[in-house]
Amino acid sequence: MPKLKGVCIGAGYFSQFHFEAWQRLENVDIVGVYDLVKERAESVVVKYGFNKTYDDVEKMFLKERPDFVDIITPPETHLELCQLAIKHQIAIICQKPLAPTLAESTEIAKYVEKSTVRMMVHENFRFQPWHRELKKLLDQNVIGAQLHTIHLRMRMGDGWQTDAYMNRQPYFREMERLLIYETGIHFIDVFQYLMGDITQVYAKLKTLNPNIKGEDFAWVHFDFANQALGFLDANRYNENIAEDPRLTFGSVLIEGEGGSLRLYDNGNITIQPLGKQERPHKYAFLKQNFSGDCVFHTQSHFIENLISGNPFETDVTRYLRNIKVLEKVYESSEKGIPLPVD
Repeated sequence: MPKLKGVCIGAGYFSQFHFEAWQRLENVDIVGVYDLVKERAESVVVKYGFNKTYDDVEKMFLKERPDFVDIITPPETHLELCQLAIKHQIAIICQKPLAPTLAESTEIAKYVEKSTVRMMVHENFRFQPWHRELKKLLDQNVIGAQLHTIHLRMRMGDGWQTDAYMNRQPYFREMERLLIYETGIHFIDVFQYLMGDITQVYAKLKTLNPNIKGEDFAWVHFDFANQALGFLDANRYNENIAEDPRLTFGSVLIEGEGGSLRLYDNGNITIQPLGKQERPHKYAFLKQNFSGDCVFHTQSHFIENLISGNPFETDVTRYLRNIKVLEKVYESSEKGIPLPVD
C-alpha cells in the first residue's frame, strides 16, 4: 500500500508527541514541516527524519500536494489554516482547542461541510487506553445497563508555583480561560464518549494562583441524557501523590446499577460488582510517547479512517457539541446557575 503524504504546521511544545507518532506510522510519510521559527522546523526534520522545511504554508501545499495536514498551532490560527487546506483539497487533523470561540469553531465546521475535505479534531484523551477499556466494559454492561454517576478527580500540581507553567507552556499564564478551555475540554469529550450526551451543566470556576490570568480550579456538575450524573473535580494547583500525574491525568469512578468501575492514577482498572470485593481488571497499555501512547492511537485512527472512508470519532461537526458544553460551563460559572445544553 502506498504511503499517505502528510505535512505538519507548528513545532511548539506538544508537537513533539505528534512527530514521534507520525514517525512510527508505517503508512505515513511526513514530507514537509512549517513553523514560524525556521530553526525549530529544521531541528524537527533532522531529529525525526522528515523530508524538508518550508517558510510558507501555501507553498508547501502547492509543492508537496499532501494527502493531509496536521495543524499543531494555537487555536486563533486554525480558521485561516483550515480554509487554506480546504482550498487545496487537503484532509485535516487539527489540535484542540479547535478555535477561541464556538462561533469560530462552527465557522470551521461549515467550511468543511461545504467541501469534500474531511476533518478530525486531534482529541486524544478518549484514545487513552484506559478510557478505551472503560468504554469496552461499559458496552459489555459489566456494571449494568443503567449508569448512575461518573466522577473524575484531577490534581496536576504544576500550577502553584510563582513561575507556574514557565518551564513547559508559558502561554498558559496569560490565557483568560485556562483549565476548562485547555484541559477540561478533554474531560468533556471523555464524559460524552463514556456516558452519552451532556444535557445540563452547573459550574464553579476559580483562580487559585494569583500569578496567572485564567481559572485553575473547576467543580462542574453534569446531567446526561440517560439520566446519569457526572462531576468533574479538577485543579492544576494542588498536588497528586501519583508517580506520574500526567499519565492518566486523573482518577475515575463510574457507578451503575450493578456495581462500580474505578480507574486509578497509575492506569489500573478495577471492577466491583454489588455485594462483592473490588477486583483488578487486566488489560495492557504502554508508557510511551504521551499518556498511554494516546497521540499515536489518535493519529492511527485518523489515518485508518481517512483510508477506509469510515467516520472519524471526533469529526469536526460532531465535536461541536463538546464546545457547546464548554461554553455553557463558563456561562454557568459567571451566572451561578445550572444551564441546559441545546
